[in-house]
Amino acid sequence: MKILMLCNKSPWPPSEGGPMAMEAMASGLMKAGHQVKILAINSNKYHTDLKDIPKAFREQTGIEFVYIDLSIKPLPALYSLIRGTSYHVERFITADFARLLEQILIKDNYDIIQFETLFTSPYIELIRKYSQAKLILRAHNIEHLIWERISNGTRNPLKRFYLRRLAKALGDYEKQTLKKLDGVVAITDVDSRWFRQAFPRLPVVSIPFGIDAGDEEEDLTTIEPEIKGLFHLGSMNWMPNQEGIRWFLTEVWPGLREQFPELTFSLAGRSMPQWLLQNKQPGIIIDGEVADARRYMLEHQIMVVPLFSGSGIRIKIIEGMLMGKPVITTPVGAEGIHYVDGEHLIIARNAAEFIDAIALCINQPLAARQMGIAGRKLVLYKHDNQMLMQILTDFYQQISG
Repeated sequence: MKILMLCNKSPWPPSEGGPMAMEAMASGLMKAGHQVKILAINSNKYHTDLKDIPKAFREQTGIEFVYIDLSIKPLPALYSLIRGTSYHVERFITADFARLLEQILIKDNYDIIQFETLFTSPYIELIRKYSQAKLILRAHNIEHLIWERISNGTRNPLKRFYLRRLAKALGDYEKQTLKKLDGVVAITDVDSRWFRQAFPRLPVVSIPFGIDAGDEEEDLTTIEPEIKGLFHLGSMNWMPNQEGIRWFLTEVWPGLREQFPELTFSLAGRSMPQWLLQNKQPGIIIDGEVADARRYMLEHQIMVVPLFSGSGIRIKIIEGMLMGKPVITTPVGAEGIHYVDGEHLIIARNAAEFIDAIALCINQPLAARQMGIAGRKLVLYKHDNQMLMQILTDFYQQISG
């Protein structure tokens, strides 16, 4: 099959959740024998030079970029709020992207056009004009649900009102867009159930983040971490990550340090906010963006993901489990992972449960290591990309008739 992937950011380098998911799917589809073409957005928030992409990937996908300035502009944002439209989506609409997309559609015929996230979907009418392809949303999240959850956790009434308006506008757009599609590829079973309930006639399949199981023969659970303590790895320009870390440092960290005065918490990821860079709490280490996420995980001991909003699957948790790390997270953080609490990872719902879970991993290192081993085995079994691409291929063949 010939598949055109429209990406809201470059799949390469696969250094954060979204790009990792897109690169894994593009590579998996090509290994399964499909032809893949990529049209991606470059932006001020996530920018990639073509020359930095490996030649093989560049040539196989024919990847092309269109630059879009995704900076928040107050007047357009206000105008969008007044009209009740989604500014989240409108920022991605540009004549340059439409022009290049039109040229691509005129040049080649595609069987499937895959929207990577909702934010590449404003071009449906243009695509229908030039293509008979089946249109598929690859839903990394249920986008409006993220903002609903953030608004529910916001105390400031004015900010809460604004966030709820954003969530409603995004939700309205999301639901209208789903009516125009031929299918949805959700990233979790939880999200799949929502799509099926909202649109019972819309074909939906669940394809989580995949890994190349054949490349993971080394038993990483035997590697002793160089840095004892806690770590978190995630892009800090994503609001749910900021929200969770702020809560953890306020509600959990002081109590932890009382029990474990020498404990450290290392934070890595892109776009560290100023309030975090200026944090002076004892034991907090800000590492910022790191060149090799896998190596960083191997060097550190216990992964902590305090996530209370968001949707979809947390790919960094999958990676942490693959590295054999004991993982402590919330029910939201673990969505989409077929875990058993206490066996593959630990679920914590409040500050006291986080402290107890972390204390368990520190005081019982053998139990923590066994959990890391079990988590790694789970990921290798449930997230084998070859198996997942066969399921996806069957789904696309059914839709295409």
